[in-house]
Parts: sequence; C-alpha cells; structure tokens
Amino acid sequence: MGALYLLLPISLVLVVVIGIAFWWAIFSGQFDDADEAARSILEDDDTTASPDEAGQPDDKT
Repeated sequence: MGALYLLLPISLVLVVVIGIAFWWAIFSGQFDDADEAARSILEDDDTTASPDEAGQPDDKT
C-alpha cells in the first residue's frame, strides 16, 4: 500500500508533463506537414548527376 503513495503522484506528474509536451508539439507546428519528407524522396531529380558524382565508374577504359 505504501508503494501507491509514491507511484500515484509520480504517474500523475508524468501524465501532465506528457500532455504539456503534446500540446506544445501540436501548436508549434510539429504535425503540420508530415508527408513532406516522404514526398521529397520521390520527387528528387537524380538524372542530372554525372557518373563520377553518382559513384559509378566511367566507361572510357
């Protein structure tokens, strides 16, 4: 029973801290555009790189 007097306040404090962190993340724009990183990989233009820049050997030899 003594453990409840310790664990209950600790868990309530953690719930409040996590709630505040989530509230801050929502209103600071952390979740505004979650798909931008995924789209940037698909929309990347790799056709302009020369064979030296892409890490491929030359066919001149």
